[in-house]
Amino acid sequence: MSSQSGIRVQTEAFDVADVIAGLGAGNPAIGAIASFIGLVRDVNDGAPVTTMTLEHYPGMTEKALQTIVADAHGRWDLIDVAVVHRVGELRPADPIVLVAVASAHRGDAFQACEFIMDFLKTRAPFWKREENSQGTRWVESRSSDARAAGRWKT
Repeated sequence: MSSQSGIRVQTEAFDVADVIAGLGAGNPAIGAIASFIGLVRDVNDGAPVTTMTLEHYPGMTEKALQTIVADAHGRWDLIDVAVVHRVGELRPADPIVLVAVASAHRGDAFQACEFIMDFLKTRAPFWKREENSQGTRWVESRSSDARAAGRWKT
């Protein structure tokens, strides 16, 4: 993998174009790249969000992400994958996560990108704390995320 692809957990913002350009390092076998960018919303469950702080368990988080990406490689014919997830304090409209998948065909790229994101939401050890004018609260996992990941089980 090139220096721009792979798995990264970081506090700094990421450059989407640089990460995507790094996928497969110009490999001519790549026929499709699918990506997903998650952003901080300004409202969650009806409450305004002023900041979101993401925490993780270093080492364990990267290992969980590596397992998810390896599972995707086992299901689809992928050429390269990049997952970049931010931690620390973020504000509305800040990018949180980028998943980008390169393959020969769009179907594999789309499905693998969605699979990785679904399992990232349910299996990667990240914790989110939101702040608003009423105070601070931890964001709990959503049943919709578990349902989304559940559809991939065989």
